[in-house]
Amino acid sequence: MKNTLSVTPKTWLTLLAIIAFALILFITQGSQGFAQEAAPVNIVKAPTDLPPPINRSGPRTVRVDLETIELMGTLAEGTQYRYWTFNGKVPGPMVRVRVGDTVEVRLKNAEDSWMMHNVDFHAVTGPGGGGVLTETAPGEEKVFTFKALKPGLYVYHCAIPMVASHIANGMYGMILVEPEEGLPKVDREFYVMQGELYTEEPFGTSGEVMESYEKLLYERPEYFLFNGAVGALTETAPLKARVGETIRIFFGVGGPNFTSSFHVIGEMFDTVYLLGSTDASARIKTVSTVSVPPGGTTIVDFKLEVPGTYILVDHALSRAEKGLVGFLKVEGPDNPEVYHEGPAN
Repeated sequence: MKNTLSVTPKTWLTLLAIIAFALILFITQGSQGFAQEAAPVNIVKAPTDLPPPINRSGPRTVRVDLETIELMGTLAEGTQYRYWTFNGKVPGPMVRVRVGDTVEVRLKNAEDSWMMHNVDFHAVTGPGGGGVLTETAPGEEKVFTFKALKPGLYVYHCAIPMVASHIANGMYGMILVEPEEGLPKVDREFYVMQGELYTEEPFGTSGEVMESYEKLLYERPEYFLFNGAVGALTETAPLKARVGETIRIFFGVGGPNFTSSFHVIGEMFDTVYLLGSTDASARIKTVSTVSVPPGGTTIVDFKLEVPGTYILVDHALSRAEKGLVGFLKVEGPDNPEVYHEGPAN
């Protein structure tokens, strides 16, 4: 039988050209996709990125939208790490509600995530703090609602096993439940959290570094961090204020393992809200260093009298050599009556 299907040389050339073009397009777009995936992004949550004080008298329904996003972020200059985040930053967004509010939490897990995630709010009264209701696979969304019954500053975090791994990789934030009367007014507020990172490679290694489960289990972090990265509060987003202002720092420890001895070198806290309690009985005066456990918080208020750069540290000071340093830059006129070089006048 004669074959009626014939392919001319011209047809073959056309087919080869189409195949070659398709291969070039695939390789080009694929390499661009890999480059985009590998390019590290800034994961640092700016300490000024927080909601303003609540100015209303009655309770409301408040919606909180969280998305769990896994991405390649800048850990230090020349060093990248695959973070797990809430809304693409470390820490996640600061949530601010009023006691008595009804809070509707919507948690979405990005489609390109590798892991299941959830969220556990320490401000929730109910099993798992919402964690059992928000176990969310990649591409899914879960919703739960709670009543904000107790005022205070609380941590939230991912609680999918291994819980410590999800927290160490960046999945923590804070929620402030304001009392009915609110908090005393200040001139500026800041949002700062401390965490640890456990990597196979030693501190300062260039390139992409990987998580170490062994170091995590034995509590041997390579990095201690404010707001997610080395230099987050010194180079990327230092705190800034002026002489004469009273400032407030909402401070928390994501951890997952180490207690912080939070201290600002050259300042004393006029008021400390112990363990994040907003009750008047928990407020103490003139403290220089305050202990905050993992999963815990504090609020500190103080007035700025002298210009200059003040250093935020954990007073377990070896941790400063592993990245745990921040700057508070204060501008304004000198105050030689309080502080000056040389002998007394």
